[in-house]
Amino acid sequence: MKSRILRATAAGAAVALALSGCGGSTKDSDGNVTLKLVVADYGTGPQNASKNYWQGIVDAFHAKNPKISVDITAISWNDFDTQVQTMVQNRQFPDITEGDYFSNYAQDGLLYSADEVLSNPGNLLPVFAKQGTYNGKQYGLPFTTSARTLFYNKKLFAEAGIAAAPGTWDDVKADATKIKALGKIGFGLPLGPEEAQAEALLWFLGNGGNYQDADGKWAIDSAQNVEAFEFVKDLAGAGLTEPNPGTKNRTDLWKQFAQGEVGMINGSPALIPIISGGGELTDADWASVPIAGRSGPLASTLGVCDNVAAFNANGHQAQIKAFLDFAYQDEYQIAFGKLYHLLPATTSAADSLAGDPVFGPFMRALPNAVQYPNTTTWAEVKSNIQHEIGTAVTDDPKTVLTALQQSAVEAG
Repeated sequence: MKSRILRATAAGAAVALALSGCGGSTKDSDGNVTLKLVVADYGTGPQNASKNYWQGIVDAFHAKNPKISVDITAISWNDFDTQVQTMVQNRQFPDITEGDYFSNYAQDGLLYSADEVLSNPGNLLPVFAKQGTYNGKQYGLPFTTSARTLFYNKKLFAEAGIAAAPGTWDDVKADATKIKALGKIGFGLPLGPEEAQAEALLWFLGNGGNYQDADGKWAIDSAQNVEAFEFVKDLAGAGLTEPNPGTKNRTDLWKQFAQGEVGMINGSPALIPIISGGGELTDADWASVPIAGRSGPLASTLGVCDNVAAFNANGHQAQIKAFLDFAYQDEYQIAFGKLYHLLPATTSAADSLAGDPVFGPFMRALPNAVQYPNTTTWAEVKSNIQHEIGTAVTDDPKTVLTALQQSAVEAG
C-alpha cells in the first residue's frame, strides 16, 4: 500500500519521547477494559484521516459493548513501522495494530493467531490469508487489499488510431510508439525507489517469472526475469517511456497520467482519485484492463494487503475478538475501501463489489493475486530492489538482477 517497509533502525530520542505516553491497554476494578488500537493513516488530510474512520467503528462498538473502550492512535505511514517497533521494544504493547508487518512479532511469540481473535477467519480472502501465515499458522489478518491493472488513456488511444487496449508486450511497444508520436509518454515506467519492487514484479509475472521459485528459493535473476527486463530496457532505450525511469516514482507518474501526459501505466485503485482530482480526464477518458504480458493479458497480477495483528501481552483475547468481529463486518470493509480507494479483504465484502463499475476489474483480479515473498528477510531484500533495480534499464539487466539475487541469498 502506501508503505510496506520495515525500518530496521531504532527510533531516535524524539520518537521515544513521543511514545512515552502510549502505554498498553488497561483494566479497572469493575472489569472495564480499554484496548490500545494503533492504525496507519491512509488519509490525505484531517477530513478523511484514518482516525475518523476508526472512531466511527469504536463509538458504534462501545455502544453495544459498554465495558470495552478502544483508544485509537493513528500514525503516519512514514513512521508506522518504526513507531510500532519502538512500542514493542519499550514493552508498551498495543492490543491491535492495522497497517503492515506481523511476521517478526509472530516469530517472537507476541501475537494471537487468527482463529483466536476472529470468529470466522475463513471469510478472509484465501490468497491473502495464506500470506499472513508464519510457520504454517495465520497471524496476519488482512484488513485492506489492493490489486494492479493496466490503466490507459482512451483519448490518446483514439487520437493515435489505436483500436483496443494492449494485451501483449508487442502491443505495448506498438501502442507506445504511436503515442510517442503525439508528443506524449507512451508507457509510464516507475522504477524509482518509491515502489520499484511492484513495477518489476509485474514485468516478471508477464514472462512467467517471480521473485522466488515454486520452492520458495530466491530467483531474482532467473532467465524469465532477465528477459523481462531486457524488454523493459528496450522500451526505455527507444524513448517510449519517460526519461530516466530508474529515478521516477509511481506517485509522480500517476499525476502525469491524470494530466493526460501518459498513454499507459500500471496502477491500483489509488490512482482513481488522482485522476478525478486532476481535472483533465473524465471517467469516459480512461479504462483499466488486465496487465499485458509477453504473450497475453495476465491471469494473475500483483496483489498486496495490509494486516491486522493482535498482540497477546495484555491478555485481552476476548475483548480483541469482540472488537475485530465487529470491525470486520461487510459495511466497514466496503466503507474503508471506498474511502481510500482500496479493496476489501473478506470474501463476503468482495462478492458484493464484483459488479461495481469502478472496483469490479480489481475485484476480479484479487482471487488469483500474487503477493510479495512471505519471509522475514523480505524487508531488506525489497529495500535493495527499490534502490537498485531501476539501474537495469541503463546497465546490463543480468548483472543488476544477479547482484540483487546474491544480496537476497545473503540476507537469508
